[in-house]
Order: sequence, then C-alpha cells, then structure tokens
Amino acid sequence: AGRDATRAFASGDFSPAGLVDTVSGLSPAELLSIHSWLSFYSDNYEPVGKLVGRFYDENGAPTEALREVEAAIEEALKLQAESDQKKQQFPPCNSEWSSAKGTRFWCSTESGGVPRAWAGVPRRLHRPGSQGTPCVCVRSSGPPWGQPGSSQHSDRGDLDDPRLQLYEGCHPLAEQCVLLT
Repeated sequence: AGRDATRAFASGDFSPAGLVDTVSGLSPAELLSIHSWLSFYSDNYEPVGKLVGRFYDENGAPTEALREVEAAIEEALKLQAESDQKKQQFPPCNSEWSSAKGTRFWCSTESGGVPRAWAGVPRRLHRPGSQGTPCVCVRSSGPPWGQPGSSQHSDRGDLDDPRLQLYEGCHPLAEQCVLLT
C-alpha cells in the first residue's frame, strides 16, 4: 500500500525496474489502458485519499506531472478516435493462411470488427509513413466516404481512392482474394 506502480499496470513489467510511478515513454495504447483503469476505479470505488508523490503534492493538489500525463492521455484519445474513424471508412479484411492454399483475404459486413451495411472488396491500403500495406475492405458502390448526399459521384464508393491498390490476380469486384505463396 502507498506505492504508485501505474507503469507496471500498463507495461506488464512487475520487476523492481517496472514498479515505478513514472509513465513517460509509454505508448498511446498503454496510456489508454491507464485511462481505462482509472475510469473503472473512479466509476466503481470511492476514493479514500491521494498518494503524495509524482502526481499529487502534500496538499492533495495535482502536480505538473499529472497535468502532462492527462494531456498525453487526451492526445491518445484523439488518436484513437481518428483510428476508429478510419476503420469506418476502411475496415480491416478477414484473413487466413495455410501452406496448402496460401493467403485468403475476404470482406463481410462485420470484418475487422466493424459492423456495417456493406461487405466491400479487399484492397491494399498505402499509408504514408507506415510500414506495410494492410488489407482493407472498400465500399464498391454509392458515393465516396464523406459525401453521403452527393449526387455528383460515379457510384463506385471508395474504389477510386488513390491510396488503394488492387491485389494482383484478383477480380476488381471480388469479395475475396487468394494469394498463392
């Protein structure tokens, strides 16, 4: 009792080196796990005090370190919201691999854990600055993303987005694609 080991909660490092109160250098995902943990405890438990140290002074007032962590968590929440928004436009594909059949990508109305009214078609998505080109499901009809009421569109959904690449050897409108390895 009376020891702040928040970093260990986020990092999973319960060694003496990990049982510290600093959270500097944690990833946005790790900061969000701390935020979730704090939300759970504040929603379900009555506070009994504050631990004097890095985040609260001897009067129980927040320190500059706490304000910095809160700002970093807010930034992580914004990044998560942006990521969620991108997944609505381009949900991840379902995929499976076997040595006999190669890699199969396919789209369904719930692929990538994103429920929607359309299944889509598999495409590679190029994201500047990121490694790899993940498979995403792309709407193949209706207006492009962000133009729901537009009457000036080609009824091709997001197929014309310049960041997308068709998988070689796959039909442009196929809901699944198999790549032999």
